[in-house]
Amino acid sequence: RKAVQNCLWLGLVLIAWHYLFGKKVQRETKSDVLRFVTKIMICLVVGVMLWLVKTLLVKVLASSFHVSTYFDRIQESLFNQYVIETLSGPPLVEIRRAEEEEERLANEVANLQKAGAKIPPGLKTSTLSSPQYKRPIGSGPIQKSPRAKSPMISRVLSVEKGEKDDKGITIEHLHKLNPKNVSAWNMKRLMNIIRHGALSTLDEQIQDSTQEDESATQIRSEYEAKVAARKIFQNVAKPGSKYIYLEDIERFLPEDEALKTMSLFEGASESRRISKKALKNWVVNAFRERRALAFTLNDTKTAVNRLHRMVDILVGIIIVVIWLLILEIASSKVLVFISSQLLLVAFVFGNTCKTVFEAIIFLFVMHPFDVGDRCEIDGVQMVVEEMNILTTVFLRYDNQKVIIPNSVLATKAIHNYHRSPDMGDAVEFCIHVKTPAEKIGLMKQRIMSYIEHKSDHWYPDPMIIFKELEELNRVRIAIWLTHRMNHQDMGERFTRRALLIEEMVKIFNDLDIEYRLYPININVCSVPPMASDRLPPKWTGPAS
Repeated sequence: RKAVQNCLWLGLVLIAWHYLFGKKVQRETKSDVLRFVTKIMICLVVGVMLWLVKTLLVKVLASSFHVSTYFDRIQESLFNQYVIETLSGPPLVEIRRAEEEEERLANEVANLQKAGAKIPPGLKTSTLSSPQYKRPIGSGPIQKSPRAKSPMISRVLSVEKGEKDDKGITIEHLHKLNPKNVSAWNMKRLMNIIRHGALSTLDEQIQDSTQEDESATQIRSEYEAKVAARKIFQNVAKPGSKYIYLEDIERFLPEDEALKTMSLFEGASESRRISKKALKNWVVNAFRERRALAFTLNDTKTAVNRLHRMVDILVGIIIVVIWLLILEIASSKVLVFISSQLLLVAFVFGNTCKTVFEAIIFLFVMHPFDVGDRCEIDGVQMVVEEMNILTTVFLRYDNQKVIIPNSVLATKAIHNYHRSPDMGDAVEFCIHVKTPAEKIGLMKQRIMSYIEHKSDHWYPDPMIIFKELEELNRVRIAIWLTHRMNHQDMGERFTRRALLIEEMVKIFNDLDIEYRLYPININVCSVPPMASDRLPPKWTGPAS
């Protein structure tokens, strides 16, 4: 905005100067001062125009990068926030339906009265009384009333200015946005909501609190996320129920949003119900994803700003050269001197410039990971902690920080667990070759039954195969199965795997399946006599 204002202002000044002090005035005064001042103003206009082109180019490229890379994650994170805030508040859909039903009944009573029908006094007072749900709702991050059709998501407060920067975005507007129609301004709004906002709940006990108390409802740790999940379950589920069903969610959300919400939880699409554990895991994962996304956007903004400064220096040098040409100061000797200095700089800093360029291509074009992603590089699993233009900071499995230049990362194979689809796993074990076929069949049946029963953890129909025959006395069996998640959360992966192995051990014990060497037949062809006077060579005879 400032660059556009400067360009327009200097352009108008140059036009006014041209008409006030044109060539006629210069001929009459016979002075080179006016001509020199005109060239200076032309230099300023040219410099401002180049600066404006540079600013627009950087802004457009940065906005295009953010839209193509982060829009889907931002939209999903904001929808998760909307679900958490809505499910933690009162059942607005049910309230709205009750109010509409009561209004319809009141209108019918009014029509009957106009028609001359006699209405019992009790029915008249009950229908015309104010609804019991008419109290104001929501002074927290979502501002809505029982009749609200477009709740606002996450009112954003400007951290730098300390004042309201944006009133948020409605859920209907969020659903209409996609990478093709989102504007740069809307994308900036969404990014500000993620960077400056936080997950929060609408606790009915603090709905009348002031804005200073809003921090009490925000989720700032995994422990608070678990507490919020417990409150949401108590608020949504029927009293005494161990699960949340679709009809429970439809009391808070419209039908299409309720169906979309059910698909967010592990195993809910198949079982049509949500357990406490699934709800807790989802809220915790939503908090982790929101925090990682905020860190990613902050690091990306820092990287873009640093890239902007680099481009500023390059454009500044170009502007200075153009100014020298316009002012006719740059003679052949000056141009030779400048070119020789540029060659010297290219010789000294050529490798550095090449490294910086490769790092920029890696970060903004390849972009193989974001902050919080679990990656495997050279066989070592690490989590991305910080992204810069030249380097990336990783946390190894033992929390050791590893700093790797981006130019080096560009030459390596990077395995990204977070961007992978639902991933597979394998469990192998050995049984003796003489184990009865009946026991093997029962073992397969019980393992398959356990996996299908844990539909929130595993996909059905795992493969159980005889993999190898080892040393003619044992058979290696492999179970190939697929998680309902990728391996981003490695702890959860091994927890599910451990539960499966514990169940397998229980099955082996129940079926008396063990691996032990059976007795081996040994055929002895000849046995020396029991009484022998032969001794080993180094032994001496018995002392006499």
